[in-house]
Amino acid sequence: MSIYVGNLSYEVKEDDIKGVFAEYGTVKRVQLPTDRETGQPRGFGFVEMGTDAEEAAA
Repeated sequence: MSIYVGNLSYEVKEDDIKGVFAEYGTVKRVQLPTDRETGQPRGFGFVEMGTDAEEAAA
């Protein structure tokens, strides 16, 4: 299961997201989709945590 994170600044990097969600547990993966044509971030992302309980807490 993934947590949808929206309304992100285009300047946000994966490490920034990991830092915020690390407060709630182990971050397994962060995915920040980019636009195919421009390569620019799309302003949203997905975070996968270590356990369902950590995801619920986040």
